[in-house]
Amino acid sequence: MTNVNLENVQAVPSENLITPDNSVFLFVDHQPQMFFGVGSQGDRGAIINATVGLGKTAKAFNVPTVLTTVAAKTFSGNLLPSLAEVFPGADIIDRTTMNAWEDQAVVDAIKATGRTKIVLSGLWTEVCLVLPALSALAQGYEVYVVADASGGVSPEAHDLAIQRMAAAGAVPVTWVQVLLELQRDWARGETYVPVSEIVKAHGGAYGLGMYYAGDFLGGNAG
Repeated sequence: MTNVNLENVQAVPSENLITPDNSVFLFVDHQPQMFFGVGSQGDRGAIINATVGLGKTAKAFNVPTVLTTVAAKTFSGNLLPSLAEVFPGADIIDRTTMNAWEDQAVVDAIKATGRTKIVLSGLWTEVCLVLPALSALAQGYEVYVVADASGGVSPEAHDLAIQRMAAAGAVPVTWVQVLLELQRDWARGETYVPVSEIVKAHGGAYGLGMYYAGDFLGGNAG
């Protein structure tokens, strides 16, 4: 049984939470050829929706973001256009390595942010996520794997890869979970509107509910 020292209990957030000041987003290989091989979810469009929602989340909170591809000009194709549109003019690191953490440019980009919590997503889960996740964890980083903005070649491949990363210390999350963890307080006015717009565009029934609330309640309801 855990003993709680009531003198230390305060209304403050846990240091384990992702914040705009302690995190860096790493997108790995969201490319056409990689999407073609995804079989872990019935609707690959849902991965695209989650990925773009996650990208807009990083931008809304001004979180450093690293975009990387593999063999873009020879095999896998360019970065997902709707994700690239979120970050116009951004440098996209193209690699030959399956493990992004074995590419010095990627590691240097992460190190340059000074952040220790990596919000990681990509294709495929069992290769291009597992390899950098385990590598970053081994070097002391905290890794949060965005499961619904990632996909594997089969349900088993995706699920077992998530389990393997979790067993090594990574934390599985969803893109909406990341969005709301960064917002965390609806009184945070500077990001309230951008967050609401992201939810409306990519939040499915949740987003539709915000439109509904706005129609009938007005104000900040939607």
